[in-house]
Amino acid sequence: MKNEQVKKGDIVSLDYTGSLQDGTEFDSSKGKSPLQFEVGAGEVIPGFDKAVEGMKIDEEKTFTILCAEAYGPIQAELMQEIPKEKMPNTAELKVGMQLMMNGPQGEKAVITITKISDKTVTADLNHPLAGKDLTFKVKVVGINLPREENGCCGGGCGEGKECNHEGSTEVGCCGSCK
Repeated sequence: MKNEQVKKGDIVSLDYTGSLQDGTEFDSSKGKSPLQFEVGAGEVIPGFDKAVEGMKIDEEKTFTILCAEAYGPIQAELMQEIPKEKMPNTAELKVGMQLMMNGPQGEKAVITITKISDKTVTADLNHPLAGKDLTFKVKVVGINLPREENGCCGGGCGEGKECNHEGSTEVGCCGSCK
């Protein structure tokens, strides 16, 4: 129904483009299935949830989410020195490189290399979008449609939750959600 408004508990499907304040695009649904998530269930960053509530089918909206409602501020305690021998492919390491690493409880995390010395690598464990305000252009393309089988499983991909794809043992995204 065209007049139906997105509300908490709805499964919303939308096309989106995310960009930084300087206009650099960091994510988009272009060429992929629409993003689907349950509004208010914590499947997306809090500011995103709030911004889509009240939207209608085919409505477009551009909004900015301040870092506090996105991935939070940069936390200095998440800058860590790691012995080089614990790093994969040490010959290929470069400042600015991002790697997927396993945390102490087996959770997956993206780290950014900020410094390399003879014996250690300084890694930023903050989310790559921490400390940044994010602008999104979205268009609601469906409300309460069945979840896409080849889209996101809704298991909180990237949020440290179990992936719901059949047979997956991964924490986070199993790779079928890309």
